[in-house]
Amino acid sequence: MSEIKELIDRTNKVEFNIEGYPSEQFINEVINHQPNQVTLVPDPPNALTSSFGWNCQEYKNFLKDIVKEFQSHKIRVSLFISPSINTLENLSTINPDRIELYTFEYAKNFKFNKEKAIIPYKEVTDFVRKNVSNLKLNAGHDLNLENLDFILREIPAIKEVSIGHALVCDAFTFGLEDTIKKYKLITSNH
Repeated sequence: MSEIKELIDRTNKVEFNIEGYPSEQFINEVINHQPNQVTLVPDPPNALTSSFGWNCQEYKNFLKDIVKEFQSHKIRVSLFISPSINTLENLSTINPDRIELYTFEYAKNFKFNKEKAIIPYKEVTDFVRKNVSNLKLNAGHDLNLENLDFILREIPAIKEVSIGHALVCDAFTFGLEDTIKKYKLITSNH
């Protein structure tokens, strides 16, 4: 991981974001490597991919302490959250810098009815805007060349998106350089 950090520091063109479950080992690694951002996911360490967001009521104290620890090391903290205001009551107490909207349901339902698929994400965005000051939005999970533009247009507050699997798959079709250009074109329009 330190080689990645060194490369990023030299190029100064991209951010270093580490995502994972905040186990003691994970916390120590993040502090040791000093990424720009850490995204905390509630999945156990052996999960293949994230499948739900944090319940900020149930994990309020746990998250509050971890967020404060990372922030004391000047690491921006994002919490992975489900698209439901029912689990977000304590966001202002936990005080992350950002939240990452778990966009699986949006992506799954986009092809059937994109206007309906975006509704819970707009509700969360409105809740955050009204109840938590200075909190920025990220989004990620199953975003791709087909659904990315719509979510960024409908929720312009999104500052950053996480795209992994789709980018790799698209690279097989378009090549890595052209794939990155396609994603950058979409994101640069917002």
